[in-house]
Amino acid sequence: MNATELPTRPAHVLEDPSSKAVARVYAVAYLDAAAGAGEQNPVEELDSFRVDVLSRNPAFEELLSSRAVGADEKAALLDRTVVPRASQFFGNFLKVLARHERLDLIPYIAEEVRAEHERRTNQKRVEVRSALPLTEAQLTEITDRLRSQMNFEPIVRSSVDPTLLGGVIIRIGDTVYDSSLRTRIGVLRNRLRERYLNEIQSGRNRFSSAEGN
Repeated sequence: MNATELPTRPAHVLEDPSSKAVARVYAVAYLDAAAGAGEQNPVEELDSFRVDVLSRNPAFEELLSSRAVGADEKAALLDRTVVPRASQFFGNFLKVLARHERLDLIPYIAEEVRAEHERRTNQKRVEVRSALPLTEAQLTEITDRLRSQMNFEPIVRSSVDPTLLGGVIIRIGDTVYDSSLRTRIGVLRNRLRERYLNEIQSGRNRFSSAEGN
């Protein structure tokens, strides 16, 4: 293969290590422009396009991402299908991506937009794992407690892990609050083992000493 045959771009966006950085640039610009234009739901509209349109229509997503389709053709396709149903702001955003051949970055951009929006609005994602499904009332109680004790607005996501036996594990970023029954049993087991070993050692010391009784 000679130099002219070498691909100028990675075969897929996921192979491009700079994709995330580029997506973040677009995400910040998207939110800044939305704020300037007074858009009310830019995060939701982008999420809806990614989930309700692209994820449910993989052939359409592939067409928008294809390098075999020119930028003008993609813009025309968007004009016929998406733009009439989207806000003017969002339609223009998609056509900017088409013009710069960045429509394949939409999943990355959507993630970055969500993360940046949470940062700007002082929100943090909180993972709550429990042995049994939590009721809405329990989730509301946990959310209210976090809101009152932490300096941010919690976005609580719950999941079930039967191995916990009882209690909950709460993860906020890299910090974990573990009140699960599984962990408490483990702590108790370790304490009993330590106490048992100390008693054995104490007995050995007593019998190995001439003064022991």
